[in-house]
Amino acid sequence: MNTTGRWTTAVVGAALLLGCVSEPAASHSADAERVLVFSKTAGFRHDSIPDGVAAVKQLGETGGFTVDATEDANAFTPKNLRRYDAVVFLSTTGDVLDPTQQRAFEGYIRQGGGYVGIHAAADTEYDWTFYGGLVGAYFQSHPAIQPATVVAEDRAHPSTSGLPPTWNRTDEWYNYRSNPRDRAHVLASLDESSYTGGTMNGDHPIAWCQDYQGGRAFYTGLGHTKESYADPAFLGHVLGGIRYAIGDAQADCRPENGYRPLFDGTAASLDDWKQAGPGSFTRSDDGTLTSSGGMGMLWYAGQSFGSYSLKLDWKMAGASGDDNSGVFVGFPPSGDPWSAVDNGYEIQIDATDVPEKTTGSVYGFRSADLKKRDRALNPPGEWNTYEIRVEGERLRVWLNGVKINDFTNTDPARSLRDGHVGIQNHGADDQVSFRDIRIKEPLVKGD
Repeated sequence: MNTTGRWTTAVVGAALLLGCVSEPAASHSADAERVLVFSKTAGFRHDSIPDGVAAVKQLGETGGFTVDATEDANAFTPKNLRRYDAVVFLSTTGDVLDPTQQRAFEGYIRQGGGYVGIHAAADTEYDWTFYGGLVGAYFQSHPAIQPATVVAEDRAHPSTSGLPPTWNRTDEWYNYRSNPRDRAHVLASLDESSYTGGTMNGDHPIAWCQDYQGGRAFYTGLGHTKESYADPAFLGHVLGGIRYAIGDAQADCRPENGYRPLFDGTAASLDDWKQAGPGSFTRSDDGTLTSSGGMGMLWYAGQSFGSYSLKLDWKMAGASGDDNSGVFVGFPPSGDPWSAVDNGYEIQIDATDVPEKTTGSVYGFRSADLKKRDRALNPPGEWNTYEIRVEGERLRVWLNGVKINDFTNTDPARSLRDGHVGIQNHGADDQVSFRDIRIKEPLVKGD
């Protein structure tokens, strides 16, 4: 699973969020990831830029990647850009690259490069169509600096996984010329009722990610103030965005619209769920369900489903990855968890078993594409996202946005056309956590 580097940076990220990183990591290896911070301005210049550059360099020291910083646009050549896994546009403004430099950067992204935009990166290159698509939305206006509530919409992405469901902070809150929700994956949004001056009619994305023309892109509208770059929560947010952009952490950054919650982290959203068999799930204050005991299953009794896309976030607790659990679909209502085993299908989470019984498999029936699965899978301790899509008797599985399984039921004793969904608590030695279980149904052509 190539977990060593990613697990190291996950620990670093957690430490940053706690504000307890005191020493830089040891010297970097020759093939360590490299990040370029670009902060040229041709318009308004933020006085927080030096603090931002210093902060990203510190993130590199503790996170195991090398950071170079420049305001020289001549760094944007094909040869030089090939040295970097991601380029951070740190509060750039105006026209900062000439046409030749723009073409070099376009080629870099199309060859798999990473982009991180911070705050005024959205106030940059208004006449460059490629960049407008990459950043996701252009700046329009902002009210005075003031406190506001940030809502973490996706808490599996490494930039938001360490945040609470709602995050109260002071910053300069951008309004954008367009809403990126239909073309990018929104990670966090603003509660416009929590401050004055929002102009996006109650749907106000403030951080997002996307796969863009072969590369990876992350943008956050936060980061105007100097104080931001001494805030452990904000630094963890930026670190997660960089980790995604350099390919050190995987995430589902496809646009997501039309889903409704089955479990949104609140106690009230568990009213339609029932526990079958022994063991249980414990809900934490941050809206996470963690399994204990077993062998049982928490299943959604509110209704059955036929044609749908089920999404949920999960992580394994143990360092070995040997924490057994799964997601069950297509089973009849029952207080006996073995009814789901005998009549439905399980999408496995445990990464240590044989191919047809490991992560992404339709348990006992069909292995995932293991090469794709291994590239898409985050290591134990980090969040992953499943999409399980059921249409008729066809069942497909995406892991962090990558399709890893395509299975069709041919067993006349089973049917996916109508059934319930559930999550397994496998046993006393297995601890698996779940967040944000949501569904989109019925599916229509084009979904």
